[in-house]
Amino acid sequence: MTTPTSNARASASILRQPVVHPDRSIFAYAVRGIVPDGSGLPLPEESVEHLVDAMFRTIDLTRLAGERPLVIRPTRSVLANPAALLELPHGVVVEVPPHLQSATGAADRLGGLVEDGVRLALADYSGTPQQVALLPYVQMVKVDAAQDPARLAELTAQAASRGAVVVAENATTRDRVDAALEAGAEFLQGPLVLEQRPVEPVRSFTVGEIQCLEVIRLVSGPTPDPAACAQTVASDPELSIRVLHLVNSSAMGVRHKVDSVHRAVVLVGPRQLGALATAALVGSTPAAMETLWYLLTRATAVSSITGDDTGYTVGLLSAVAAQLKVAPSQVVSRTGVSHEVAAALEHHQGRYGQALAAVLAQEKNDPAGVAATGLDPYDVGRVYLDAVSSALSLASRLAAAG
Repeated sequence: MTTPTSNARASASILRQPVVHPDRSIFAYAVRGIVPDGSGLPLPEESVEHLVDAMFRTIDLTRLAGERPLVIRPTRSVLANPAALLELPHGVVVEVPPHLQSATGAADRLGGLVEDGVRLALADYSGTPQQVALLPYVQMVKVDAAQDPARLAELTAQAASRGAVVVAENATTRDRVDAALEAGAEFLQGPLVLEQRPVEPVRSFTVGEIQCLEVIRLVSGPTPDPAACAQTVASDPELSIRVLHLVNSSAMGVRHKVDSVHRAVVLVGPRQLGALATAALVGSTPAAMETLWYLLTRATAVSSITGDDTGYTVGLLSAVAAQLKVAPSQVVSRTGVSHEVAAALEHHQGRYGQALAAVLAQEKNDPAGVAATGLDPYDVGRVYLDAVSSALSLASRLAAAG
């Protein structure tokens, strides 16, 4: 059995990925703990369960999935006491890893969990006799979308014929997505919250997009001018309604109703105003709420790593460029940000660029990519999970103001 090194301990992290329908709408969020070795490859799960348990104890799982179910890959201790998981408000699926599938008495243990009302998934399904014997106890199996398409189709058909819903993991390229869907997989798992499409090097912005980008530009400076912000917001009816709705919501706690856009802008503050402009860019549908949460998480994580609001601006503008499917240079040109921010967005240079690159790698569940930036994967992972939680609160308030 491999023993984790001190370096591995420092790199332990929790990974979170969306499980999506073919149209990219979110079904659930999958969460698991990993501990990479010195080369960046995950150590065997059975050898690091105590580290994963320690990480899970410090995390509020209810804040990682929003209003979606959670698919969690447990340790032995979690599987032995699933009562806390059953209390999660939007449901949970317990993903049984291979070393627990092959444990003595696995079928009896899974049967007991099913009787207790636990929904189960088989991780890393490869059609072994042990896994086939466990299919009657599970509602879901996960197959690897990176494998040969013929084998992928065979495994998908085998699991589906026994009533299991198939999730195709590692659906990170268009070819893998197409192969998984052709095989009959009902869900995809991977960093797919923002569907990857080529950016447009040059495109015209709509009037509404220009107004939102102007608000972001105004609040990105070291000393935002409330009067200029209010004037820009007031010139756009949708933004005006959103900011007034937000400031008069119960979440803001104002004692008297606010009718002045200028006063509303002052009360909302620069950071929330920039986020509100981002919300207007995204829209107000349930799917847009998920995207907004994702965008604000990026901004919050970069800010937390750098320790200032300029980092928030870098993360927010990077997210906006991704949402609008434009090159970062176009957002830089439109917003007129500083050279330091532009270098971070366009070339990942400087300390802001370093933080942005680390967060982008974290979004892809790439600890080696995080380490390549010079930042500690454990620290970045913790910061990102904290950002997921705080961004959810803000995204919920902003979506309600839509």
